[in-house]
Amino acid sequence: MSSDQLLNRAFELDSADPLAHWRDRFVIDDPDLSYLDGNSLGMLPRSTVHRIHEVMNDEWGSGLIRSWQKWLNLPLVVGNELAPLLGADDGEVVVHDSTSINLHQLLHAAVRLRPGRTAIAVDAYEFPTDRYAVEAVAREHGLDVISPPAGQRLDEMPLDECAVIVRSLIDYRTAEIADLVGFTLRAHEAGALVIWDLSHAVGAIELDLHAADVDMAIGCTYKYLNGGPGAPAFSYVRSNLISDIDQPIRGWFGQDDQFAMDSAWSPKPGIGRLMIGTPSILALEAARCGIELSSEAGMPAIAAKGRALTDFAHECCDELRLDSVSPRDAYIRGSHIAIRHSDAKEITQRLARDYSVIADYRDPDLIRLGCSPLTTRYGDVARATIHLASMVRQ
Repeated sequence: MSSDQLLNRAFELDSADPLAHWRDRFVIDDPDLSYLDGNSLGMLPRSTVHRIHEVMNDEWGSGLIRSWQKWLNLPLVVGNELAPLLGADDGEVVVHDSTSINLHQLLHAAVRLRPGRTAIAVDAYEFPTDRYAVEAVAREHGLDVISPPAGQRLDEMPLDECAVIVRSLIDYRTAEIADLVGFTLRAHEAGALVIWDLSHAVGAIELDLHAADVDMAIGCTYKYLNGGPGAPAFSYVRSNLISDIDQPIRGWFGQDDQFAMDSAWSPKPGIGRLMIGTPSILALEAARCGIELSSEAGMPAIAAKGRALTDFAHECCDELRLDSVSPRDAYIRGSHIAIRHSDAKEITQRLARDYSVIADYRDPDLIRLGCSPLTTRYGDVARATIHLASMVRQ
C-alpha cells in the first residue's frame, strides 16, 4: 500500500469514526499538527478553560475563604467521579498529591500490612518513579528489593518472600498490558499485596479493579484523562483494606476533625485518611473536567477506538516496513505503539521540527506514538508513520 493509499484509508476511517466529534471539545491551536504525545500530556479540554475561569472568579474571587466549605472534600468528590472509570466504588478512590507521593504512601502502608516478609518486588525496567520509591521504602523498612533475572518477567519469579509487588499495568515503553487478574491472584496465593500503577491505563482501556480483586493502585490524571500539566494523581484501596491502612505521611487533611487543632492524630474514616495537606483546588477542578469528558464518552467506546487506532498504526508500520515492538494483539496492548530505530531520538526531534508531528522518545531506541482516542485522528497516525519511514529510508 502506497503512502497515498494509507492517507486515503485514514481519511475513510476518520470519516466513519463515531468519536471524531469529541476532538471539537478540546482546544486545537493548530489543526495541522499531528499530536501523538497525549500519553504524556493530554490536550486541553475547552470545559477546563471555562471551569478554571469560573472557580477563579466566582469561588476564589467572590467567595474567598467561604469557598472552602465546598472545597474541603473535593479530593473525595473527584475520587468518586473517577471511581467508575477504574471499576471501583464510591469511597475507594481519592485524588490528591502526585503519583510519586501516593506510591510512597501506599508502599509504606502495604509493607506494614505484611509483617515478617523480607522483600519488595519490582521489575528492573519499571518506570523510574516506581523503582525509586521501592528502593527508598525497602531501605527504610530493612527489606530487600528483588527483580526477575534478565530475560524473565515478574510473572515467572517466586513471590513467597514479598510483602508487596509494584507493577505497571501497561508497560510505558512497549504498551504491553500485564495480566491484571492472573498476576493479582498469583500474588495473593503467595501471601503478597500488589500496588498497580495505572498511569498509562486509566482513560485508555477498560478497568475493573473489583473483578480483579486489586488491593491498591495509583495513577496520574494528566495523560489520557486530560487533567493538565502536574494534575493530581489518585490512590485506590480496596474497601475491606482501608480501615487497616496506617497512614505513613500525616497531614491535617487526613485528620478526622482537622479543625480540632490540639487533638492527637486520629485518621479520617474511609479513603480520606490518605489525604495529607491542603489540596490544589485549581488542579483538582482541571482534573475533574478531563474525568467528566471520559465518563461522558464512555470507556467502552474510548477503549475500542484506542484498539482501532493502534491496529491502524501497526498496519501502517507493516506497509512502510517500520519495526514496532508493541504487541500485535490489541487486547494486550495499551493506546500507544513503540517503533524501534537506532536514531530514534533524532527522528523524534525531526518529526516535530520538520513535519509538525509531535511524538515521544524513550531510551534507548524507541519512538512512541500515543493514540489518545478522544483527540487522535487516523490521519495523524498515517502522516506520522509516513514521515518517519521517509527519514528511515534516507
